[in-house]
Amino acid sequence: MKNIFHLGRYLFPLSFLLYVALHLGKPDVGASFVPDYLPFPYFWNYFTLVCILAFIVSAVIGKYDQLAYLLMALYVFLMALLVHLPRAMGFELGTEMMAANLAREQELEMVNVFRNLMICGALLAFSGFIAKDSTGLPKSFSEM
Repeated sequence: MKNIFHLGRYLFPLSFLLYVALHLGKPDVGASFVPDYLPFPYFWNYFTLVCILAFIVSAVIGKYDQLAYLLMALYVFLMALLVHLPRAMGFELGTEMMAANLAREQELEMVNVFRNLMICGALLAFSGFIAKDSTGLPKSFSEM
């Protein structure tokens, strides 16, 4: 039974491979989530792809994993705050969405806000209770 619980240590970070595939396979979609006030949306799409990959590798091999979980939690929280919340409020959605799909898109973005908060909580829990290597974090921070 204990081995089944240990699978979570690997299944959770490996589930982020979905986002790697989306950023790589559909860069137009990834770039469309970049807020209008940031230049170079394709750069941000591929930059986040590299960051997510680094998180996965770090979490799976257990090297710098506490820092990786913490930085990934920050990224997911910022995605909720800077991307999904404004879109849920009707900002940053294209004018082509002004028809009947607007309300549906806003609902989906609100679901994304809460999904991101849920994932952020799980990442922080992994950082605090599962991760082993606190290298890279200030000593006082890792003892909190």
